[in-house]
Amino acid sequence: MSRSIRLMCLGSVAFGMHAAYAQEANAPLQRVEVTGSRIRQVDLETAQPIQVMTQEQIQKTGLVTVGDILNQLSSAGTPDFSRGGALTSNNENGGQYISLRNLGSNRVLVLVDGKRWTQTVNGYTDMSTIPSAMIDRIEVLKDGASSIYGSDAIAGVVNIILKKRLDGGQLSLYTGANDKGDGKNKDFSLTYGASTDKASVMFGLSHTEQGTVWANKRGITQYANGPDHPEDGYGLGPWGRVSSTVAGSSFLNQVINHPGGVSADPRNPANYHTYDGSVIDDKFNSASQMMFQMPNRLDTLFTKGTLELPYDMQFTTTAMYSQRKSSAQIAGYPLQSTTQPTYPVYIAANNYYNPIGQELSFSRRTIEVPRVTDNENRTFHVDATLSGNFEVKGKAWNWDVGYNHSEQRGSTYGTGNLNLVNLKRALGPSFLNGSGVVQCGTPDAPIALAECTPFNIIGGPSASTPEALAYIMSTGQATYGSTINSATANISGELLQLPAGMLGVAGGIEHREVRGYEQPGQFEQSGYSTDLAGNPTRGKYQVREAYLEANIPILKGVRFADLLSVDLASRYSDYSNFGNTHNSKASFMWKPNKDILVRGTWAQGFRAPTVGDTFGGGSQTYDTFLDPCDSQFGEAARNPVVAQRCALGAGFRQVDQTNTPITSTRGTQSIAPFLSGAGNNALQPERAKTNTLGFVYSPAAVPGFSGSLDWYNIKVTNLITGITANDVLNYCYNQNISSYCSSLKRDANGQLVNLSRGNANLGSLETEGWDLSFSYRFPRSQYGQFTLRSDSTFVTKYEQNPGDGSDTISYLGDYDENGVAYYRAKSNVALDWNMGNWSATWTARIFGRVKDLCYDDTSCKYLTQEASFGTGYNKLGAMVYNDVSVAYKTSWKGTIMVGANNIFDKNPRTTVLGAASSSAVDANLPIDRFVYVRYNQAF
Repeated sequence: MSRSIRLMCLGSVAFGMHAAYAQEANAPLQRVEVTGSRIRQVDLETAQPIQVMTQEQIQKTGLVTVGDILNQLSSAGTPDFSRGGALTSNNENGGQYISLRNLGSNRVLVLVDGKRWTQTVNGYTDMSTIPSAMIDRIEVLKDGASSIYGSDAIAGVVNIILKKRLDGGQLSLYTGANDKGDGKNKDFSLTYGASTDKASVMFGLSHTEQGTVWANKRGITQYANGPDHPEDGYGLGPWGRVSSTVAGSSFLNQVINHPGGVSADPRNPANYHTYDGSVIDDKFNSASQMMFQMPNRLDTLFTKGTLELPYDMQFTTTAMYSQRKSSAQIAGYPLQSTTQPTYPVYIAANNYYNPIGQELSFSRRTIEVPRVTDNENRTFHVDATLSGNFEVKGKAWNWDVGYNHSEQRGSTYGTGNLNLVNLKRALGPSFLNGSGVVQCGTPDAPIALAECTPFNIIGGPSASTPEALAYIMSTGQATYGSTINSATANISGELLQLPAGMLGVAGGIEHREVRGYEQPGQFEQSGYSTDLAGNPTRGKYQVREAYLEANIPILKGVRFADLLSVDLASRYSDYSNFGNTHNSKASFMWKPNKDILVRGTWAQGFRAPTVGDTFGGGSQTYDTFLDPCDSQFGEAARNPVVAQRCALGAGFRQVDQTNTPITSTRGTQSIAPFLSGAGNNALQPERAKTNTLGFVYSPAAVPGFSGSLDWYNIKVTNLITGITANDVLNYCYNQNISSYCSSLKRDANGQLVNLSRGNANLGSLETEGWDLSFSYRFPRSQYGQFTLRSDSTFVTKYEQNPGDGSDTISYLGDYDENGVAYYRAKSNVALDWNMGNWSATWTARIFGRVKDLCYDDTSCKYLTQEASFGTGYNKLGAMVYNDVSVAYKTSWKGTIMVGANNIFDKNPRTTVLGAASSSAVDANLPIDRFVYVRYNQAF
C-alpha cells in the first residue's frame, strides 16, 4: 500500500491525472468523443444506443457501490457472482460484476475514462473497486464495439467517466440499513481540487461498507429450503455417525445419543442409536451458520490532474489505489472418512473413544468452527497521456500517446477446514495416561501431548475441546493477481470536405500485455486438507492491435434527409496465445427530419481466451446437482428412456451427505469432490455478430419529450463454456451423448463419486429484444418541475445450442440451473420533482414473471410441461419494488437526502433455482425495506 501511495504522490507532483478521454477534451468547437467511436464530433447523437447515468442519478438510487448501481439497469441481467453466493469458492467471490443482456460479466468491456480497467485471470472486472463518489457519469454502450475497443466488447461497453477537475472541496456522508437492522451500509468520501489556466489537480479518498445479512435472522431465510419446508435440506449432523469397516460387523450407521445437546459416553456401545434420517436432531440446518449476503468494504485513494503545455499539448495522468475486503461464512465442514479419497481417515480400533475395538468410518459436521474465507483485493491503476491538437489546411486534428497500467493483487485466508494429517493422528491410537489425560499413541509408545491432541470426533460439539480443535484445524491461504500494461497511440481528424460535411477518420495502434496467476497454498495443493485441492494457474499473453475508423457524411439538409451518415470501423488483433482475428463494424445514422433519428449497426465481435481459460490449473469442487437417474425427482421419474439409460434400477435414489435420499428437485451437494476448471491451451476466441436498428423521436411540437426504441440481436458462437455438473449429466443421460458419460464415476451403490468438467469451445448463444426509453419534462408550474423517465428491456429470444448435436434450449422467461433469471421484461420508471431547494424521486423497479423448478410434484402447477431445466415448473409472478428519496439544498452549500428502497417492504421471492447459497430466496432482489440518509457538503 505504501508503494502505491508513493507512486500516486509522484503522479500528483507531475500534475496528476486525467485520462485522455476525449469527451473531456477542451478543444475548439467542443468536438468530443462519445463512447463507441474514436472520432470527435460536435453532434452528440450517435448511431449506437448509449445510456448515460449522472452523479445525481447515482446518488438518488440510494446505493453505494458501482456494481449495485449498474445492476439496476433494465439491460443488466443476473450477475455471475452474487452477494448471496457464499458457497462460491473462486477468487472473484466478494466482488461485484455486471452482465449486460445476461451474456455474462466477462463479455462486457469496462473502461474508466476510456481505458481498460483491471480484470481477474478469468476475465471479470470487479465494479466494486471503483468508488462511486469519484464518478462524474457512467455511459453504457448497449452495442458491440470490438472494432473500436477489441476483446470483450460483445454485450456492450461500460465507460465510467471520473470527475475531471474541482475547485474547492466536497464531502459526502451516507448511512443506511435494512428494516431488520442488518445489512448496514456506510459511505464516506472527501475530494479536494484546485486549478489554474495551465494546470489542475484533484485528490480524493473514500470509504464504503456493505454489512452482513445473516440467514438465521429472518424466518424466510433461516431454512435452506424455505419456510414451507423447515425440516428439508438439512445436511450432515454434528454428532458422529460411525460404521465399522470390518466385514460382517453389525455396528453400522450408529449415532451417539445426545439428550439436551450433550453427548453420552461414546465408549459405551449402548449409548448409540441407528441413524435412519428421521431424527431431525441427528442432522444440521446449515443455513443457521451461513451468510445470506456477504459484507464488503472498500477504501480508495485517488488523484487526478492536468498540465497544459506549449504547442497546444496537454499532459494528463490518473492514479488510483483501492483495497477491497470481503468475507464469506458457511457452515462447519461436512467431514467424512473419505473426504479426500486419496487420503482417507478412520478412527483407529485402539482409539480411546472407540466403543467396539474395530476400525470405524465416520461422518460428522464440525459446526464448532464455521468455515470463513476472507478475501483482500488490492487494485492499483496509473496512466499517463500526452495529447495535442493541430490543424492541416484549416482542418482540425488531434492525437494522443499514452501508457496504461492496471493491476490487482489479492490474498485469501480461510479457516474452518481440517488438517487431515493431524486429524489422522488425533483419531489414531490413544489411551488414558496415569494423570487421567487422554494421550495419543499407546502406553508402550506414547506420543508427547505437545505433539498430538486426541479428538473425540464421535461425541460431537459438547465433547470438543479448544486444544483439540486448534490441533486438527487448518488455516488455508492463497494469493492471486493480474496485470494489464498497454501502450497506445491514436490520431483522428477531418480528412476531406464532402458536400454533406467533413469526412472524419481515426486510427491507432495498441500493444498490450496481460499476465495473471492464482497460487493456492502448498498445503491445500497437497490434498492433505479438507480445503478444496487446487493446482496453480500462471500465464501471460501479448496483443498487438491496429484499427481504422471513418465517418462518412452522405446527405445533409435535403428533403427526407436532414442528415445521413455512415460510420465504418475495422480492427486487427494479433494474440500470442491463439493467433489473429479481424473484426469490423458498419453503422448508419439517418434523420429524415429534425424530429426523428433512425440508427442501426452491424458489428463483428470477439472475446479472447483469458489466462484462466488457457492456463487454469483446475481444482476440486463440491457441486450441487440433481441426478437425472433419481427415481423420484430426476428426469428418469418421468422419462422411461432416461431411466433405461441410467440402468440403476427403478428405485434408485440420489442421497445427500447424510446418506439420506434427496427431498426435492433442488438436488444436493456431491458426496465427494469433483474436478473443475482445468485450462485448455487449444481454445479459440468466441465470435459474435451484433445487429441493432432503432429510432429516436424528439418532436419540436412537444418540448421536453424524447423517446427511443431499439431492436438488438446478438449471436455468440464458438463459446468458451465452463461445463457444469448438471450440464454433464444432462448431456450424458437426457441428450445421450456418450463422450460426457465417460467423465462420470459411480460407486457400488450407484452414487456419483467423481465427475470431471472443464472449458471448451462449444455451442452458440443468441439473444434478441427491444430497449424502450422515454423522458418527458413537464412544463414548470406553481407545483414545481416534474420529469418522467423510463427505461425498459423486453427480451424476445434467449437460446443456447450446446453444439454437441443436442437441441437448442430456450431460457427465455426461466431461471436456469445456475440461478440466472432470464426475464422477458425488466423496467425502471422514475418521476423526478424539483421546486426551489427541494427535490424528490419516486422509482418503480419492475421484474417480469419467471419459471422456476417445482419443489416436488405436489406443489407443481405445470407438472407435464417443459422448461429449459426439464419437465415441470411453476410460474413466479412479476415483482415491483418502489423506491423514494427526498432532498433539500441548504443555504450553506449542503444537501440532505433521505430515502427508502422497497418502501412498501415487499416480501422477497422464494425460489428453487434462483436461491442464494444459504436459503431458498433470490439474494439479487431486496430482502426487505432499506432506509438511508446522505449529506453532501461543498466548501
